[in-house]
Amino acid sequence: MSGFDLDVVGIGSMVVDRIVRVPRVLGADQKGIVRAHPDGATMHEFIGGVTLNHLGWAATLGLRCGIFGHQADDAEGRLLREAMDFLGIERHILLDGSASSTAQIFVDDAGDRAIYMAPGATSETTPDAIRSRHADFIRRAKRLTTEVSQLPLAAALAAMEVARGAGAETVVDLDVPPSEAVPGLGDLETLEAVLGAADLIKPSKAAARELAPGAEDPLGLARALRARFDADVVLTDGAAGCAIAAQGFEGCVSARPVKVVDTTGAGDAFLGGLLAALEEGLGWPDAASLANACGGACAERLGAFPEQPGAARERVLELYDGPSLTRIRGLGGSGALSDPTDDGGAALDAIAVALDELRELHVRLESHRFSEAADLVQRAEKHGARVHVTGVGKPAHVARYAAALFSSTGTPATFLDGTEAVHGSAGQVRPEDVVIAISNSGETAELRAAIECVSDLGARVIAITGDPASWLARCADVVLHAGVANEGGGLELAPRASVAAEILVIAGLSALLEERRRFTTSDYHARHPAGALGKRSAER
Repeated sequence: MSGFDLDVVGIGSMVVDRIVRVPRVLGADQKGIVRAHPDGATMHEFIGGVTLNHLGWAATLGLRCGIFGHQADDAEGRLLREAMDFLGIERHILLDGSASSTAQIFVDDAGDRAIYMAPGATSETTPDAIRSRHADFIRRAKRLTTEVSQLPLAAALAAMEVARGAGAETVVDLDVPPSEAVPGLGDLETLEAVLGAADLIKPSKAAARELAPGAEDPLGLARALRARFDADVVLTDGAAGCAIAAQGFEGCVSARPVKVVDTTGAGDAFLGGLLAALEEGLGWPDAASLANACGGACAERLGAFPEQPGAARERVLELYDGPSLTRIRGLGGSGALSDPTDDGGAALDAIAVALDELRELHVRLESHRFSEAADLVQRAEKHGARVHVTGVGKPAHVARYAAALFSSTGTPATFLDGTEAVHGSAGQVRPEDVVIAISNSGETAELRAAIECVSDLGARVIAITGDPASWLARCADVVLHAGVANEGGGLELAPRASVAAEILVIAGLSALLEERRRFTTSDYHARHPAGALGKRSAER
């Protein structure tokens, strides 16, 4: 599958789980006392959601993952997006929903649970939004995953149609039985279409029993679903492992025993491991072993999302019984985690990648673009306007540095919080001001909202982006290209070389402005009188 730069993208539930420990899950008209967590709290928040969970485990095992869909610009949404960024899951999230998804989860002493969901923005996703706003993101991936849990069936089907049109494989996590999916998420005809469009289905046992009422044992259920929907079927069976009915293999694969603390998300973790195994090219029994290992590692702790990825990865590989993993990024050929600290080679390799990318960038950069940007800044200053620098995520840190660098070299500038801009911070921007916006993708939803806001206020925009064809570039007055092909590091996900490129483009623009205003050593000292630089500037 050439031409794809992501291994898997997913759409579906991404949820803040609020977990309460209880002695047992209660029935109707019963009362009970909650148990305290080890720190004394009676409720803890965890990252969760069927789709975000399995993408999190896939990313932990080295896959290049992306997630798309809808949230709200609320505290829960910000928490979820921070978790995505932490694991390097690329996101295409629109902040146009009524609320980000949450769930109340009651976990008993045996690890069983009851879950009450508030789907929020996930349930508001429409097929039109999929086709008009997410299709390009979907086309970047080898595989699409979606779920039958919170996402409307029509939206799931639209995403699958886009993926199949791009030659990608499709995976469906059938998390709830049809009787719960219909009519809550859509009609039975659309559910049948979703399952019929899948290359791989991972059903829960409850869902499988409704779709294949004549079958009883897990393997019989998997066989019946494969015959009905002409898809590979992998059915999870809790502590027992899983049953598989797929092209070239039918059978059950047992799981190694673990001490169960919380079964929430164990099936999601299972699917994340299965996705990693498919990317690795493992046969079905070994793929199931890796998937079972992820499910077991998840069940040993509270919460479903791998918030400590290093420890989660190590435990998965302890539970995994298959051959060495050689193709998954971030894993060594011995089937154990590679240790880049042995000789520092990984550190030097990452630096070498960045240096190579910066040399290529230097060749591509056009000096007249810097001149246009400097002209825009100086025209603004001549009319009493000001400079602001903004970004979201890692570019926000670059923006803070840029504002300080500009200010110390004669171009007063302030940092504009890209997330807070639409909540009043844009009030610092006046007509004719210049906003320098930094974004590697040029498509970040939060930054897009901020730029639309400041543009409506009459500001001019300089874009520093890795994609000169992006939305940000198209709406900017001047574009400075800071693109790189490789980031460096084992996963090739975390922004390393791209951040270095953004910083150096900023440095180049500040140097040009410094030169144009004939900035002197005494001018610099007046703005930076302290520290080693203050001492050096005073001595010249």
